[in-house]
Amino acid sequence: MFPSTARLMTSCLFLSGAFFSMPATAEPQDLEPIVNAGETVLEFDWPAISVGTAEYAEGPTGATVIRFDNRAAVAVDVRGGSPSDVNAAYMELGYDQRELDAVVFSGGSWYGLEAVTAVATALKDDGIRDGDAFAVEPNIAMSVGSIIFDFGSRRLNEVYPDKKLAQAAFRAAKPGVFPLGAEGAGRFARSGGIFECNAYGGQGAAFQQIGDVKIAAFVVANPYGVIVDRDGEIAACYEGEGWPEDVSVADMLRSLPESRAADWSGPDEAGASRQNTTVSLIVINQKLSPAELERFAVQVHTSMARGIQPFATIWDGDVLYAVSTQEEEPAYWLPDLGSLASEVMWDAVLASVPEQPVAPEPVERGARSPAQLKSLEGVYEYSEFVSVEVTARRDKLFAKAVGERKAYNIGKDEKTELLPTANGDFVVPGRYPHTVRFSENGEMIMNPGHWAQYGKRKGR
Repeated sequence: MFPSTARLMTSCLFLSGAFFSMPATAEPQDLEPIVNAGETVLEFDWPAISVGTAEYAEGPTGATVIRFDNRAAVAVDVRGGSPSDVNAAYMELGYDQRELDAVVFSGGSWYGLEAVTAVATALKDDGIRDGDAFAVEPNIAMSVGSIIFDFGSRRLNEVYPDKKLAQAAFRAAKPGVFPLGAEGAGRFARSGGIFECNAYGGQGAAFQQIGDVKIAAFVVANPYGVIVDRDGEIAACYEGEGWPEDVSVADMLRSLPESRAADWSGPDEAGASRQNTTVSLIVINQKLSPAELERFAVQVHTSMARGIQPFATIWDGDVLYAVSTQEEEPAYWLPDLGSLASEVMWDAVLASVPEQPVAPEPVERGARSPAQLKSLEGVYEYSEFVSVEVTARRDKLFAKAVGERKAYNIGKDEKTELLPTANGDFVVPGRYPHTVRFSENGEMIMNPGHWAQYGKRKGR
């Protein structure tokens, strides 16, 4: 049913997007990658590892490539109920040789798996690998990787990371730098859907060196559960209006399913997207056998349930890759090594959380006159299936979704008032921040900034 190089589990056909197809009228993607973006980065000293990221701002969505110039040994551990990966079945055979060239993480659900195989073809096209499978040491490129679901209600389009984007990330890779937050494959990650938190997520990394032993953790956190710090506090969540102050994740878990409601008032009282995943990579330079590397993967992956609660649900596609660069002789007992690496991975998960946007406060009288509001009228198209109709009435502006889906807090059933702000933007009331900006070139921009969605007015 599926290619031998990919294990695409049938249980996640709907969850990971196999039934979420592009409209028949969609045009091929003709977009320009943005490479190695992001102001907040982790810098680490490990020449054997290079990292490259690329993004399509039009999504926004992206891909992250972690490259091993001297090849490495790899194992995999799959925990989530909806995984999607490339070459996992081969890794599970446990061959005692270093074959791994790169680990690739991507947005775009199953469509993003193109990014994984594209890195392998880039290695061949650039003359780094070839097609000789019968050499003493086979020189076929090996890239492995997994995807996150970043479609659905979080985006108003279906732009996906493709071959061009992945190869741009691969060729931009450089050692010692990893962009943190909503960059690369984590450009439009979310967390906490189980409690309707819908916080913005991203990619994280952490590094530790103890003597000659180096440990690096890389993660793209898009979990159905919430991200939790070492004090048991939730790292990010758009809370329900009725929730108690200082609510703990323990209270929320004990109170399921009532704690999913916006008017939940606490543990004494008796719609989010369910396509989620946390994909991760733990790298060690200590030499490990295939069996040791597999156990190392299992221990670290299991530990992630502390920092993501709940973890590995049926809606999650959680996959962890464990890699050894095999540079150093054994210095640590394996359980100790796994414990140390588990702490580094928790640091990486916490580093994935970007600063959460906050909508500006509305004002009674906006910066635009009735005539200016009238000039904003029209239908703004975001994609083949999402458009928004804007109308003005005296000194007020209204919007209504007229496509197949609603547009964030703007529904299809009735007009929603856009409340003015002091700087000329507008806000749409609701649990989640929703800002609207109209540009001079005829665009209606939802949530201007890092997670912007662009609608073009028809007829312009």
